[in-house]
Amino acid sequence: MTDPAALTEAEAANRLMRLAKEVAKHNRLYHDQDAPEISDADYDALIRENNALEAAFPHLIRADSPNAQVGATATSTLKKVPHAVRMMSLDNGFSDEDIAEFIARVRRFLALPEAEPVALTAEPKIDGLSCSLRYEKGELVLAATRGDGTTGEDVTANVRTISDIPQTLSGPNVPDLFEIRGEVYMAKADFVALNARLLAEADDPEKARQFANPRNAAAGSLRQKDAAVTASRPLRFLAHGWGAHSDVPADTQFGVMQAIAAWGLPVSDRLVRVDSLDALIAHYRAIEAARADLPFDIDGVVYKVDRLDWQQRLGFVAKAPRWAIAHKFPAERAQTTLEAIDIQVGRTGKLTPVGRLTPVTVGGVVVSNVTLHNADEIERLGVRPGDRIVVQRAGDVIPQVVDNLTREEPRDPFLFPDHCPVCHSEAVREEGEVDVRCTGGLICPAQRFERLRHFVSRAALDIEGLGEKTIQEFLDLGWIAEPADIFRLKAHRADLLGREGWKEKSVDNLLAAIEAKRQPDAARLLFGLGIRHTGAVTARDLLRRYATLPAIRALAQEIIALRDQPFDSQAKRDKAIADHIGVENVGAAVGHALADFFHEPHNVEAWDDLLSEVAPPPYVVETTASAVTGKTVVFTGKLETMSRDEAKAQAERLGAKAAGSVSAKTDLVVAGPGAGSKLKQAAALGIEVIDEAAWAEIVREAG
Repeated sequence: MTDPAALTEAEAANRLMRLAKEVAKHNRLYHDQDAPEISDADYDALIRENNALEAAFPHLIRADSPNAQVGATATSTLKKVPHAVRMMSLDNGFSDEDIAEFIARVRRFLALPEAEPVALTAEPKIDGLSCSLRYEKGELVLAATRGDGTTGEDVTANVRTISDIPQTLSGPNVPDLFEIRGEVYMAKADFVALNARLLAEADDPEKARQFANPRNAAAGSLRQKDAAVTASRPLRFLAHGWGAHSDVPADTQFGVMQAIAAWGLPVSDRLVRVDSLDALIAHYRAIEAARADLPFDIDGVVYKVDRLDWQQRLGFVAKAPRWAIAHKFPAERAQTTLEAIDIQVGRTGKLTPVGRLTPVTVGGVVVSNVTLHNADEIERLGVRPGDRIVVQRAGDVIPQVVDNLTREEPRDPFLFPDHCPVCHSEAVREEGEVDVRCTGGLICPAQRFERLRHFVSRAALDIEGLGEKTIQEFLDLGWIAEPADIFRLKAHRADLLGREGWKEKSVDNLLAAIEAKRQPDAARLLFGLGIRHTGAVTARDLLRRYATLPAIRALAQEIIALRDQPFDSQAKRDKAIADHIGVENVGAAVGHALADFFHEPHNVEAWDDLLSEVAPPPYVVETTASAVTGKTVVFTGKLETMSRDEAKAQAERLGAKAAGSVSAKTDLVVAGPGAGSKLKQAAALGIEVIDEAAWAEIVREAG
């Protein structure tokens, strides 16, 4: 297990490459050959490590990232079948606070009054193989694995051998079409018995087939080409949701699950409906306490918003619903010794303390490095080299210190450096920030190399041939210092041909790869500049709204002017900045980062220099054709059925631009109760005004 805080970006990129290859290998063994070499826990640890690295280094996300897939691509000889409705995964929470924030996000998105309860269902998160059962006229016609979420494998013949799964639905109100989704699993006792039987039946006990854990046993048994083999394995099924349907028998999650149970499908006897955070956490604690005694493996509890109309409004993010979350069980802990504290300098100049540990096993993984986050965290924990500490793997991925057992021992405190350990420039903490940053900028070797490496990385401009060694070579030669210099490397063609390891073909291939990026994707270019808080997703979100890089620069200049205006508090200034940006999930931190970037003359020079070499076209977003496509819409007044963020998100999905103020360029104003000056301005300009109900009709007609 690798600690992201202990890696340079070059090391992280290399580790992500190796993880992608390693996970792909184990997917082939698991899905194609039904012969896994590692345990389910070890496989999950690889996935979690990949996710942690991608979270720490979002600009390094690979096209073949395991995290980009909902499941595993179906590649066996089983027939491939598309899912009518995509099978999604779940976001995870690891603490009570995470779940409280999940409920708060639901409230904010739906603009719910504080007094209105948010009812949720809660049920054990069973560790099995996801499967979708399609019933038509009550008859089972298709069963499919999740696969990559879009396409799975046809396992109908095998599923028909599982006694838990009825061939025909019985009971009231069975829709003409209904897909029931759940987990195929193997009970713990059945797993032990299966391995014992396989061992007893083997001609050579040393070569006997043995499954690593119940989940692998269930997956290997379900995905057999011969249904008779599946029939010989003790598989079970537990329903937890549904997919495509012609009708639903209730208007709540709990109600539909009760109907599914009435039709003959097993549903967890620990599925409950609660309407408070306290009740939710109490049920989680009860399941956690009973975990070891349950007949099947679980790794958490799943919560879902109960009302189906709210689920529909909340919708989905990239690969998970906004209306559900998995509350994972706590990480394991262990004691060890903190041997040293090293300071690493990141791409943005952040000084990150990394604790070097006497290696210790935590949750089945050997941990030798731990993140200490920042100077405040070191002071809070009172840690110094030589201390005895307690370590846990947060979310079973990122190691962290949770206690210092020798805090009271008389020893000098650790002094956080006030100068960069790489370039020796002054290291300062910005107002309101917890991080200490090197002020060396591009003169700091740690930052210069990483910024250029980030700029050409796969998730940014993706320039083939500009690897770490090549970037370092060109830096040492003085040929490049800033991004624009990359596009002037053709002037060094003759010099490069004379260097060791460079032949005419490799030189021309590199220069051709650079020339091919003269019209780069605008979001990739913005992300590649390494502006703080502006990751790949944020860059895309900004350009969905503003379309071009000059518009982003203009936005930054507007924020700079806005920051200079008097405000009663920083909170009000931040809210004004976020409102001015007008992009869902993009807040004041991004606005400040953009303003800081463009406030620095050197950055403006580098920006102008770069745009003299490249010409990114306007960013284009896939949208649904509607009556407002291509128009500018302003929402004003109090929206009663949705939040302002939800309304803006709807407008953007329909191809409209959601603006924050009324002008001559505005095409439509959606006015709720209490609309004031914007409504008057719209009337003065002769702009069409509709109410919230009319807007809802536009959204409905667009589908």
